[in-house]
Amino acid sequence: MNINEIKELIMAIDKTSINKFDIEMNDLKLSIQKGDVKTTGLSADVKDESKQEVSTLNNEKIEEFETDKNTYIVNAPIMGTFYSASSPEAGNYVNVGDQVKKGDTLCILEAMKLMNEIECDVDGEIIEVLVENEELVEYDQPLFKIKVNG
Repeated sequence: MNINEIKELIMAIDKTSINKFDIEMNDLKLSIQKGDVKTTGLSADVKDESKQEVSTLNNEKIEEFETDKNTYIVNAPIMGTFYSASSPEAGNYVNVGDQVKKGDTLCILEAMKLMNEIECDVDGEIIEVLVENEELVEYDQPLFKIKVNG
């Protein structure tokens, strides 16, 4: 199954009332969730050299953002469009210098026309926003740097 076939499958599922879809074929495992779930998951486990190269690049990208043990990096749990506010008229969920608590909404990632609120995992202070509003982000891409309280 190539990427175009996967995209067609996602679009077809999006037009149905199906909330969860799983498929396994050879070296591919695909799981799609939509509907009332807070976040959607899309994973493809492809066992080849290109996946290993992408994983290596992602790890290198993440390591460049890790500065010390008091800095927490929030990574994108899914691929999608990053929104810093709930609407164009609303203020950003968070800005540099804001104090955040575990469970606070940091941003929205739109994937497959579903708005997924991304919540904070730690208490701390936003020290850097690493992406721009309406930017397309990749899975596991760093979004925020947070200085952990404590």
